Amino acid sequence: MIEQPNNPLHGIKLEMILNSLVEEYGWDELADRINIRCFYNNPSIKSSLTFLRKTPWARKKVEDLYLKSIK
Repeated sequence: MIEQPNNPLHGIKLEMILNSLVEEYGWDELADRINIRCFYNNPSIKSSLTFLRKTPWARKKVEDLYLKSIK
């Protein structure tokens, strides 16, 4: 495994990030902050993970919000 000392997301799974954001903001506020259909149209962790894994721009927005929320 490659060490990534400058990557704050190293070792953090996307599911952990999403669970943390949903716990902190809830689906409604998350959808307001990041306008992605899977957050406001019948949201679930499973469907959101499926979408985010296939969509790099959306995943980046989620990761950026997570980094802001933990500072």
